[in-house]
Amino acid sequence: MDLVITLVIINVDPSNQRELRGLISKDDRVRLVGCIENLDQAYAELLRLRPSAAIIAIDGDADSQFSLMKRLGNDLPGTVLICASPDTSSDLILQSMRAGAREFLRLPADARELATVVDRTAEFCVAHKEEPQKLGRTIAVFSSKGGCGNSFIAANLAAALEEPTALIDLNLQAGDLDLFFGIKPRFSIVDMIENRARLDDSLISAYMTVHSTNLSVLPAPRDTAAIDITAGNIAEVLHVLRRRFSYVIIDPHHTLDSITLAALDQADDILLVSTLDVSAIRSAQRSIEIFDRLGYPRQKVRVIVNRWSKHIDLELQQVERFLGERVIGVVPNDYRAAVNSVNLGHPIIESQQSSLITAELKRVASIISGDNEAEERNQRGFLGSLFWRRDAA
Repeated sequence: MDLVITLVIINVDPSNQRELRGLISKDDRVRLVGCIENLDQAYAELLRLRPSAAIIAIDGDADSQFSLMKRLGNDLPGTVLICASPDTSSDLILQSMRAGAREFLRLPADARELATVVDRTAEFCVAHKEEPQKLGRTIAVFSSKGGCGNSFIAANLAAALEEPTALIDLNLQAGDLDLFFGIKPRFSIVDMIENRARLDDSLISAYMTVHSTNLSVLPAPRDTAAIDITAGNIAEVLHVLRRRFSYVIIDPHHTLDSITLAALDQADDILLVSTLDVSAIRSAQRSIEIFDRLGYPRQKVRVIVNRWSKHIDLELQQVERFLGERVIGVVPNDYRAAVNSVNLGHPIIESQQSSLITAELKRVASIISGDNEAEERNQRGFLGSLFWRRDAA
């Protein structure tokens, strides 16, 4: 697992919050675990999350914000408090320091200033022997076009990983990941969110449905009318799960709504799934353009082609040139085997060990778990042979 500095943003207005989120997403050392708008809830939330640092914006009601900082300074001495404001007067900076702030950040945020604050936060954590938390790796399996099979990919990749893994269904309106495992869950992500203030290991275990020794599933709710979930809720739950599992695999909805964006913000890797048809490729290109505008680093996005067939005329090299991204996996088309695995409730990666689909998904799982040799085998394995045949034709 990676060592990271966990960060919470408090009372930052929407425009400055977007700027901050974009800058934070570009720094591999930092993980944003919550955005709290209600000052009355901030104290309790920080006591529960215990982040490495908290950015607290100062507005017209400065007394309330300074009072919160004093309480946090007393009860969370290991959390670096960072005062943030467009006002950089010496009086305000002095007041913030007296209230317990260790750093001051000018708004709107500047990349260099934020990097300096992060450097000092890391130094503080080391000096006080409070290392940044060890968090599991989060992978979002996403497609902005329905029908590309991202749920199939997410379910089987989660089953392929050989360390404790949580699989989260964030298609809140129509999620059906439970079908891939033949399970009948009693609880869903809604239950976890409603009780997030008292989540511990035993409660997390109770809400998740165990599929195997290493894999637990958190399904989407059955009663869509009861859904009342915010982007902040999603960030908090993912943070809690990252502290308990080595991997958190997310299967979000196809639309880039606030829930999906909250999940993508938290992800270390986005596996962008596409099929080899013009509509799907164009949709993938648009997604990459949006990710660029959101400030996601390109190395965060990895492309997987699903349902490949030798009868498709569109070449993989053309797709890579069009998207400007390397294809890390090509899952061959075997409609009957894939449908049978879903109908039986057994992931294909477990039920059909000799399948080409299984071999390719296991190789992709090795890549996302940090096996560099697996990525190098692109040129020698199934993916490499596809390119070789195209070149030789």
